Amino acid sequence: MPVRPLDHLVLPVTDIATARARLARLGFTVAADARHPFGTENACVFFADKTYLEPLGVASEEECAASAKSGNQFTARDRAFRFRNGPEGLSAIVMGTDDADADHATFKAEGISAGDQLAFSRIMKFPDGSEITASFRLSFAADLRAPDFFAFTCERVNMPPSDRSALEKHANGVIGVRTVVLSEQEPLDFSGYLQAVTGQDNVADDVDVLVVKAANTDIMVFDPLELRLLFGLSMSADRGLRGEAVVFKVSDIRVTERVLVEAGILHLKSRSMIVVLHEPGQGVLFAFSE
Repeated sequence: MPVRPLDHLVLPVTDIATARARLARLGFTVAADARHPFGTENACVFFADKTYLEPLGVASEEECAASAKSGNQFTARDRAFRFRNGPEGLSAIVMGTDDADADHATFKAEGISAGDQLAFSRIMKFPDGSEITASFRLSFAADLRAPDFFAFTCERVNMPPSDRSALEKHANGVIGVRTVVLSEQEPLDFSGYLQAVTGQDNVADDVDVLVVKAANTDIMVFDPLELRLLFGLSMSADRGLRGEAVVFKVSDIRVTERVLVEAGILHLKSRSMIVVLHEPGQGVLFAFSE
């Protein structure tokens, strides 16, 4: 099995308008609003390394509830996340794939399949006014010990060619996702699950930190002490994986800091990073590293 790349992160947010305003203040270029055919909506932030953020809002509670009832794992798990954690967070990592069907079979064999696959299409709009109809096939993976986190692979089917380079340029200098930060009191308990999700056989681990290298970024699971030392975050007493932070790669940390200062964004310097604590519309804590 090839090691899968990170495709994007799902960030439940209070609503898309709040997310758009907050992300723009942080210096991100935000794509046009887009609606899913099952009641959710997003306004994505695309990066030059071909990863992206998906701030996820609820456009229609009725449609989301109906689709969840019919077996849609995407909306069902978003509803469960918001019920347990509130409207903001990092609920899922999404890995890129060329064969969602094979992934679904693998997840079933590993005992981590999270239900039926999901296939859908939607219109994507670009800054130049052009539009494409994008189609997706998703295969879900979850660990029952982690009710507040899941993963899925995303295959793009018959995706028309498009140029999103204008959306990949950000005033804050971000060029991609360096690290996805998760938490768990016993990080090694989830090494098998994350290996199956990423396709990565080799992991770096000690008692306090688990590092799983996807094809293009690191997924790191920290215990409470390490999380507090790095980001000043306090973990929940509940067991299970939780999304805690996103560390971005930037081309020039001085540019990032200047953008934050000019926007009046409260930020902290921690080691070689700039840390921005969570505010509504952001999902989780953001950190920037050169």
